[in-house]
Amino acid sequence: MNAPTELRAAIASAPATPDLAAIKQRQQATWASGDYAVIGTTLQIVGEHLAETADVRAGERVLDVAAGNGNATLAAARRFAEVTSTDYVSTLLDKAAARARAEGLAVRFQVADVEALPFADGEFDVALSTFGAMFAPDHQRTAEELLRVVRPGGRIGIAAWTPEGFIGRLFRTVGAHVPPPAGLRSPVKWGDEPYLVELFGAHAEDIRCSRRSFNFRYRSPEHWIEIFRNYYGPTHKAFAALDETGQAHLHADLMALLESLNVGGEDSLVVPGEYLEVVIARH
Repeated sequence: MNAPTELRAAIASAPATPDLAAIKQRQQATWASGDYAVIGTTLQIVGEHLAETADVRAGERVLDVAAGNGNATLAAARRFAEVTSTDYVSTLLDKAAARARAEGLAVRFQVADVEALPFADGEFDVALSTFGAMFAPDHQRTAEELLRVVRPGGRIGIAAWTPEGFIGRLFRTVGAHVPPPAGLRSPVKWGDEPYLVELFGAHAEDIRCSRRSFNFRYRSPEHWIEIFRNYYGPTHKAFAALDETGQAHLHADLMALLESLNVGGEDSLVVPGEYLEVVIARH
Protein backbone atom coordinates (compact mmCIF):
# COMPACT_ATOMS: atom_id res chain seq x y z
CA MET A 1 0.00 0.00 0.00
CA ASN A 2 1.50 3.35 -0.96
CA ALA A 3 1.71 6.31 1.40
CA PRO A 4 -1.20 8.33 -0.03
CA THR A 5 -3.48 5.29 0.20
CA GLU A 6 -2.41 4.64 3.80
CA LEU A 7 -3.01 8.29 4.65
CA ARG A 8 -6.51 8.23 3.16
CA ALA A 9 -7.30 5.06 5.09
CA ALA A 10 -6.07 6.58 8.35
CA ILE A 11 -8.16 9.71 7.79
CA ALA A 12 -11.24 7.64 6.99
CA SER A 13 -10.87 5.57 10.17
CA ALA A 14 -10.11 8.51 12.47
CA PRO A 15 -12.90 9.50 14.87
CA ALA A 16 -14.82 12.58 13.77
CA THR A 17 -14.04 15.78 15.63
CA PRO A 18 -17.20 17.86 15.83
CA ASP A 19 -17.11 21.61 15.23
CA LEU A 20 -18.61 22.58 18.59
CA ALA A 21 -18.93 26.27 17.72
CA ALA A 22 -20.91 25.49 14.58
CA ILE A 23 -23.03 22.95 16.44
CA LYS A 24 -23.83 25.52 19.12
CA GLN A 25 -25.04 27.98 16.49
CA ARG A 26 -27.30 25.30 15.05
CA GLN A 27 -28.58 24.45 18.51
CA GLN A 28 -29.44 28.08 19.23
CA ALA A 29 -31.44 28.21 16.00
CA THR A 30 -33.13 24.93 16.91
CA TRP A 31 -34.24 26.04 20.37
CA ALA A 32 -35.33 29.42 19.02
CA SER A 33 -37.58 27.67 16.49
CA GLY A 34 -41.11 26.60 17.29
CA ASP A 35 -42.15 27.71 20.78
CA TYR A 36 -40.56 25.58 23.48
CA ALA A 37 -42.58 27.31 26.20
CA VAL A 38 -45.70 25.45 25.02
CA ILE A 39 -44.03 22.20 26.10
CA GLY A 40 -41.77 23.62 28.79
CA THR A 41 -44.60 24.85 31.00
CA THR A 42 -45.97 21.31 31.23
CA LEU A 43 -42.69 20.29 32.92
CA GLN A 44 -43.00 22.70 35.86
CA ILE A 45 -43.33 19.89 38.39
CA VAL A 46 -39.77 18.78 37.54
CA GLY A 47 -38.42 22.17 38.62
CA GLU A 48 -40.40 22.01 41.85
CA HIS A 49 -39.07 18.53 42.66
CA LEU A 50 -35.51 19.60 41.89
CA ALA A 51 -35.72 22.71 44.07
CA GLU A 52 -36.91 20.55 46.97
CA THR A 53 -34.28 17.85 46.47
CA ALA A 54 -31.54 20.48 46.20
CA ASP A 55 -32.92 22.06 49.40
CA VAL A 56 -33.16 25.58 47.94
CA ARG A 57 -33.58 28.02 50.84
CA ALA A 58 -34.75 31.60 51.24
CA GLY A 59 -31.96 34.10 50.65
CA GLU A 60 -29.65 31.71 48.81
CA ARG A 61 -28.06 32.88 45.58
CA VAL A 62 -29.37 30.52 42.88
CA LEU A 63 -28.34 30.29 39.24
CA ASP A 64 -30.61 28.56 36.71
CA VAL A 65 -28.57 27.65 33.62
CA ALA A 66 -30.06 26.87 30.21
CA ALA A 67 -33.27 27.90 31.96
CA GLY A 68 -35.55 27.80 28.94
CA ASN A 69 -38.91 29.19 29.98
CA GLY A 70 -37.91 29.16 33.63
CA ASN A 71 -39.26 26.12 35.47
CA ALA A 72 -36.39 25.83 37.95
CA THR A 73 -36.17 29.63 38.05
CA LEU A 74 -39.76 29.98 39.25
CA ALA A 75 -39.42 27.08 41.69
CA ALA A 76 -36.39 28.69 43.35
CA ALA A 77 -37.96 32.17 43.38
CA ARG A 78 -41.11 30.76 45.00
CA ARG A 79 -38.83 29.65 47.83
CA PHE A 80 -37.60 33.26 48.22
CA ALA A 81 -34.13 32.59 46.82
CA GLU A 82 -32.22 35.33 44.98
CA VAL A 83 -32.41 33.91 41.46
CA THR A 84 -30.42 34.64 38.31
CA SER A 85 -31.95 32.95 35.26
CA THR A 86 -29.85 32.39 32.14
CA ASP A 87 -30.17 30.93 28.66
CA TYR A 88 -28.47 31.54 25.32
CA VAL A 89 -31.83 32.04 23.57
CA SER A 90 -33.23 35.42 24.58
CA THR A 91 -36.78 34.67 23.41
CA LEU A 92 -36.99 31.80 25.91
CA LEU A 93 -35.93 34.10 28.73
CA ASP A 94 -38.61 36.56 27.62
CA LYS A 95 -41.22 33.85 28.25
CA ALA A 96 -39.69 33.07 31.65
CA ALA A 97 -39.68 36.77 32.57
CA ALA A 98 -43.38 37.07 31.68
CA ARG A 99 -44.18 34.14 33.96
CA ALA A 100 -42.16 35.69 36.81
CA ARG A 101 -43.93 39.03 36.40
CA ALA A 102 -47.32 37.31 36.46
CA GLU A 103 -46.46 35.87 39.88
CA GLY A 104 -44.78 39.01 41.18
CA LEU A 105 -41.45 37.19 41.57
CA ALA A 106 -38.18 39.15 41.59
CA VAL A 107 -35.77 37.40 39.22
CA ARG A 108 -32.69 38.63 37.36
CA PHE A 109 -32.63 37.46 33.73
CA GLN A 110 -29.45 37.41 31.66
CA VAL A 111 -28.50 35.92 28.30
CA ALA A 112 -25.56 33.58 28.94
CA ASP A 113 -23.96 30.43 27.57
CA VAL A 114 -23.57 27.61 30.08
CA GLU A 115 -20.14 26.83 28.60
CA ALA A 116 -18.89 30.37 29.33
CA LEU A 117 -20.85 31.76 32.26
CA PRO A 118 -20.22 35.49 32.90
CA PHE A 119 -20.05 35.12 36.68
CA ALA A 120 -17.32 35.09 39.29
CA ASP A 121 -15.91 31.95 40.88
CA GLY A 122 -18.13 30.82 43.75
CA GLU A 123 -20.76 33.52 43.11
CA PHE A 124 -23.71 31.21 43.79
CA ASP A 125 -24.83 28.89 46.55
CA VAL A 126 -26.81 26.68 44.16
CA ALA A 127 -26.86 26.06 40.39
CA LEU A 128 -29.86 24.34 38.81
CA SER A 129 -30.70 23.01 35.36
CA THR A 130 -33.78 21.13 34.21
CA PHE A 131 -33.28 19.48 30.81
CA GLY A 132 -31.00 22.34 29.77
CA ALA A 133 -27.29 21.94 30.52
CA MET A 134 -27.45 18.41 29.10
CA PHE A 135 -27.83 19.85 25.59
CA ALA A 136 -24.60 21.88 25.61
CA PRO A 137 -22.22 20.26 23.10
CA ASP A 138 -19.09 20.37 25.31
CA HIS A 139 -20.06 18.29 28.32
CA GLN A 140 -16.77 18.65 30.20
CA ARG A 141 -16.67 22.40 29.79
CA THR A 142 -20.28 22.66 30.97
CA ALA A 143 -19.53 20.66 34.12
CA GLU A 144 -16.46 22.77 34.80
CA GLU A 145 -18.46 25.99 34.54
CA LEU A 146 -21.18 24.74 36.87
CA LEU A 147 -18.54 23.76 39.42
CA ARG A 148 -16.69 27.05 39.03
CA VAL A 149 -19.61 29.39 39.74
CA VAL A 150 -20.83 27.47 42.80
CA ARG A 151 -19.10 28.17 46.12
CA PRO A 152 -17.31 25.40 48.03
CA GLY A 153 -19.98 23.55 49.99
CA GLY A 154 -22.69 24.63 47.54
CA ARG A 155 -24.95 22.39 45.45
CA ILE A 156 -25.61 21.66 41.80
CA GLY A 157 -29.03 20.24 40.91
CA ILE A 158 -29.66 18.67 37.53
CA ALA A 159 -32.61 16.98 35.84
CA ALA A 160 -31.65 15.06 32.68
CA TRP A 161 -33.50 12.57 30.49
CA THR A 162 -32.10 9.04 30.68
CA PRO A 163 -30.80 7.09 27.67
CA GLU A 164 -33.27 4.26 28.34
CA GLY A 165 -36.34 6.45 28.86
CA PHE A 166 -38.88 7.88 26.44
CA ILE A 167 -36.88 10.97 25.42
CA GLY A 168 -33.72 8.91 24.93
CA ARG A 169 -35.70 6.62 22.62
CA LEU A 170 -37.27 9.63 20.93
CA PHE A 171 -33.84 11.06 20.11
CA ARG A 172 -32.70 7.73 18.67
CA THR A 173 -35.86 7.54 16.57
CA VAL A 174 -35.39 11.06 15.21
CA GLY A 175 -31.66 10.46 14.74
CA ALA A 176 -32.37 7.49 12.47
CA HIS A 177 -34.01 9.97 10.06
CA VAL A 178 -31.91 13.09 10.68
CA PRO A 179 -28.54 11.98 12.11
CA PRO A 180 -26.84 14.23 14.69
CA PRO A 181 -23.40 15.70 13.90
CA ALA A 182 -20.68 13.06 13.77
CA GLY A 183 -18.69 12.73 16.97
CA LEU A 184 -21.13 14.69 19.13
CA ARG A 185 -21.85 13.18 22.55
CA SER A 186 -25.50 12.43 23.12
CA PRO A 187 -27.21 14.79 25.59
CA VAL A 188 -28.88 11.86 27.33
CA LYS A 189 -25.49 10.71 28.62
CA TRP A 190 -26.25 13.25 31.39
CA GLY A 191 -28.98 10.86 32.49
CA ASP A 192 -26.42 8.12 33.23
CA GLU A 193 -25.10 7.99 36.79
CA PRO A 194 -21.56 6.75 36.04
CA TYR A 195 -21.15 9.45 33.40
CA LEU A 196 -22.05 12.19 35.86
CA VAL A 197 -19.58 10.77 38.34
CA GLU A 198 -16.99 10.98 35.56
CA LEU A 199 -17.87 14.64 34.92
CA PHE A 200 -18.24 15.88 38.50
CA GLY A 201 -16.77 13.26 40.84
CA ALA A 202 -13.32 14.77 41.29
CA HIS A 203 -14.85 17.96 42.72
CA ALA A 204 -17.83 16.49 44.56
CA GLU A 205 -18.24 15.78 48.24
CA ASP A 206 -21.35 13.76 47.43
CA ILE A 207 -23.47 12.88 44.38
CA ARG A 208 -27.06 11.77 44.96
CA CYS A 209 -29.00 10.35 42.01
CA SER A 210 -32.66 9.38 41.85
CA ARG A 211 -34.63 8.11 38.88
CA ARG A 212 -37.95 9.86 38.50
CA SER A 213 -40.71 9.79 35.92
CA PHE A 214 -42.57 12.63 34.25
CA ASN A 215 -45.80 11.68 32.49
CA PHE A 216 -46.37 13.23 29.08
CA ARG A 217 -50.14 13.68 28.95
CA TYR A 218 -51.77 14.42 25.59
CA ARG A 219 -55.06 13.66 23.87
CA SER A 220 -53.56 11.02 21.56
CA PRO A 221 -50.32 10.06 19.80
CA GLU A 222 -51.37 12.29 16.89
CA HIS A 223 -51.88 15.20 19.29
CA TRP A 224 -48.41 14.70 20.79
CA ILE A 225 -46.83 14.69 17.31
CA GLU A 226 -48.76 17.83 16.34
CA ILE A 227 -47.54 19.70 19.42
CA PHE A 228 -43.94 18.51 19.24
CA ARG A 229 -43.70 18.98 15.48
CA ASN A 230 -44.87 22.58 15.77
CA TYR A 231 -43.26 23.71 19.03
CA TYR A 232 -40.37 21.48 20.19
CA GLY A 233 -37.18 22.65 18.49
CA PRO A 234 -35.48 19.28 17.81
CA THR A 235 -38.56 17.61 16.30
CA HIS A 236 -39.64 20.83 14.58
CA LYS A 237 -36.27 21.08 12.82
CA ALA A 238 -36.16 17.34 12.06
CA PHE A 239 -39.45 17.44 10.17
CA ALA A 240 -38.35 20.60 8.36
CA ALA A 241 -35.16 18.87 7.18
CA LEU A 242 -37.07 16.03 5.47
CA ASP A 243 -39.00 15.83 2.24
CA GLU A 244 -42.62 14.70 2.22
CA THR A 245 -41.73 11.01 2.10
CA GLY A 246 -39.18 11.36 4.89
CA GLN A 247 -41.69 13.22 7.03
CA ALA A 248 -44.22 10.43 6.55
CA HIS A 249 -41.67 7.82 7.64
CA LEU A 250 -40.67 9.85 10.71
CA HIS A 251 -44.32 10.36 11.59
CA ALA A 252 -44.97 6.61 11.35
CA ASP A 253 -41.98 5.76 13.56
CA LEU A 254 -43.04 8.32 16.17
CA MET A 255 -46.56 6.90 16.17
CA ALA A 256 -45.18 3.41 16.72
CA LEU A 257 -42.97 4.62 19.60
CA LEU A 258 -45.80 6.50 21.30
CA GLU A 259 -48.27 3.67 20.92
CA SER A 260 -45.77 1.17 22.35
CA LEU A 261 -45.24 3.30 25.48
CA ASN A 262 -48.75 4.62 26.04
CA VAL A 263 -50.26 3.58 29.38
CA GLY A 264 -53.29 5.84 29.01
CA GLY A 265 -55.55 3.50 27.09
CA GLU A 266 -57.33 4.06 23.79
CA ASP A 267 -58.86 7.44 24.69
CA SER A 268 -55.76 9.27 25.88
CA LEU A 269 -51.97 9.38 25.75
CA VAL A 270 -49.91 8.98 28.91
CA VAL A 271 -46.25 8.21 28.28
CA PRO A 272 -43.89 7.93 31.27
CA GLY A 273 -40.64 9.79 30.63
CA GLU A 274 -37.81 8.67 32.88
CA TYR A 275 -35.27 11.25 33.99
CA LEU A 276 -32.37 11.37 36.41
CA GLU A 277 -32.52 13.88 39.26
CA VAL A 278 -29.05 14.66 40.59
CA VAL A 279 -27.75 16.79 43.44
CA ILE A 280 -24.00 17.32 43.63
CA ALA A 281 -22.47 18.69 46.82
CA ARG A 282 -19.35 20.60 45.82
CA HIS A 283 -16.05 20.21 47.71
